[in-house]
Amino acid sequence: MAENPDVPSNKKAFVPLENNPEVMSHLVHQLGLPPTLGFTDVYSIDEPDLLAFVPRASHALLLVFPVSKAYETSRITEDTPLPDYTGSGAQEPVLWFKQTIRNACGLIGLLHAVSNGEARKHVIPGSDLDGLLRAAEPLAPIARADLLYESKALESAHADAAKLGDTAAPQAEDNVDLHFVAFVKGADGRLWELDGRRRGPLERGSLADDEDALSEKALQLGVRRFLDTEKKAGNPDLRFSLVSLGPVFD
Repeated sequence: MAENPDVPSNKKAFVPLENNPEVMSHLVHQLGLPPTLGFTDVYSIDEPDLLAFVPRASHALLLVFPVSKAYETSRITEDTPLPDYTGSGAQEPVLWFKQTIRNACGLIGLLHAVSNGEARKHVIPGSDLDGLLRAAEPLAPIARADLLYESKALESAHADAAKLGDTAAPQAEDNVDLHFVAFVKGADGRLWELDGRRRGPLERGSLADDEDALSEKALQLGVRRFLDTEKKAGNPDLRFSLVSLGPVFD
């Protein structure tokens, strides 16, 4: 499983989402997050003047990048000795979703961002998202993945959001080499890397009460750790895009 985590070709496929804050915000608002929370582009993780434009606190980051040989080698090395995650219920440190829909890594990343930590507290009661998360929480990972797979509300909202964006969307059946990963500050104060292609949630370290997902420590434990792995492997193509989930100000 660690060597080939991709969804089988006979599974249904979604049109890939563009890592565009307007697209992502539209989708989560349609599902059940209030307009007071949304996604914002992060144009730099090193320049304080550009970071200052990102509304804080940042509850989660969505990182999108080309799947490289270096990344796959690192993933296999880390995943191979790990057991498949079997957690369920309110005692879980985070709500994790296994991906079983092709080209849905953006959707899975988005769900990871809004299902955990501070963002979870803002989900509108009675919304599609609220119902989905309540139904998912007590389920084991495979049953939870089946719940997402069969959700008509999720499929409809995703299809609507996939029509938006600045570039022409690929077809649902196309092979796409870009992948989304979420870095979330959980309710337990720890930074979690959440990815439906992995064997389960990955704890990356503890954050202080005043440290959010875009804090210096969180970046070192999450996004910069990823970029350093790519650089050390000699990957010359360090293209990536990053959005932050946080408050929306008028």
